Amino acid sequence: MIGGNESCTAGPIPMSYLTCLTHILGEWTGVEHIEDYLSYAVYLLWVLFPLAVVFLLPGVLVILFYSSILFLHIYKRKNELKEAYSNDFWDGAKQMLATLWDGHGRIWHGYELHGTKNIPEGPGLIVFYHGATPADYVYFTARLLIRNKRYCHVVADHFVFRLPGFKILLDVLGVMHGPKEVCVSALKKGQLLAIAPGGVREALFSDEMYTIIWGDRKGFAQVAIDAKVVIPMFTQNVREGVRTLGGIKILRTLYERIRLPIVPLYGGFPVKLRTFIGEPIPYEPNITAEELTEKTKAALEALIEKHQKIPGNIFRALMERFQTHKKED
Repeated sequence: MIGGNESCTAGPIPMSYLTCLTHILGEWTGVEHIEDYLSYAVYLLWVLFPLAVVFLLPGVLVILFYSSILFLHIYKRKNELKEAYSNDFWDGAKQMLATLWDGHGRIWHGYELHGTKNIPEGPGLIVFYHGATPADYVYFTARLLIRNKRYCHVVADHFVFRLPGFKILLDVLGVMHGPKEVCVSALKKGQLLAIAPGGVREALFSDEMYTIIWGDRKGFAQVAIDAKVVIPMFTQNVREGVRTLGGIKILRTLYERIRLPIVPLYGGFPVKLRTFIGEPIPYEPNITAEELTEKTKAALEALIEKHQKIPGNIFRALMERFQTHKKED
């Protein structure tokens, strides 16, 4: 009996291994001209591969989050005996996570942070534009902790606290979901607090025009009045790194009904990211929440206009990685 390899090499015209495999597969399946089907499958794979990549790359962020959670669990287990002797049990873990995220920001996005001189020594409320993911904010907090030894708490949407396995990460990083009293208490302790008034809605449904979507949200302004120091913050090209399919109307309608972030993300492009911290908004004792909201929004829009070319362009944002000079504040 002659083996498969021998049958392919026998005769005056030896077959290549690929032709041999196609021949054997055809005999086994009984499909005639199977090489045509295989060629079509390979062509489809070649065409769809870039599309698959841009949808899969955001998964890197998810992996990084869960890697952070895994590290914290390992850290907690290893240092259980030290917990009773230190009030700063998680300080080493925070520094390690800051190093991890800052390294990712430097390598993947050439991340830069400008304007830290505008952050006060005491309490302050940072109001920022929300990209499709909060990665730029995490880069900011990591760089701030490493460079300035300051830590910034953040207010997050309620759904974040229902994500499986995220509790330990949110607890250690001091992520808050309100209410106002908790935020004010943190500020009274001299801490920095950050909030994106647009929240998930702005993350999913803003676009390359960088439209601020706050709706009627003024609750942050009540907290800001108590903070007395409000600082706008914006990250250049944040919507070019990861984009959403929020322009599809049915997805917006569905979100408004169930309030879950089911809009698909795509991208993960290594675009240039620069975070700019604007000058503090002057405190006025008699200002109302509505007036402060408008002032804060105008200050954030001014940052976007100054530092972001509109509409945003992925290719241009990628090319900015090759600039030899750093952008001024």
